[in-house]
Amino acid sequence: MAMMIEIERKIVNAMVAHGRREEPNEACGYLASKEGVICRHFELTNIDAAPDHYSMDPKEQFATIQKIRDMGMKVAGVYHSHPETPARPSVEDIRLAFDPNMTYVIVSLMAGVDPVLAYKIKDGEAMKVSLQVIDTRVTS
Repeated sequence: MAMMIEIERKIVNAMVAHGRREEPNEACGYLASKEGVICRHFELTNIDAAPDHYSMDPKEQFATIQKIRDMGMKVAGVYHSHPETPARPSVEDIRLAFDPNMTYVIVSLMAGVDPVLAYKIKDGEAMKVSLQVIDTRVTS
């Protein structure tokens, strides 16, 4: 079953910019959707401040999830950057992926590779999710 997620171009650009600002460390955050389209990103602190892994601050995570819900949106995924490797889940990313319903978006800052790819991770297996980048939808 092919999975597909729509994401606004400005969110892709914002995730890449966040990754660049955090270099050489990994950046991380949440993605939120409205009507099935990822239209907001929320930058979180990588409390590990490391170039090869990340940990989110639990209080910041909880507050962000609450904020997303208060805005009438859904948590659509978690993103993090790979400063020096392609946008595919590392062994650690797969090991630490506890929610099979979550979409994991990886932003690679490497030259010459797909910069943003998405995955569902279940039972130690990463399955690619098709990301459809769209221009901002006008919502009233």
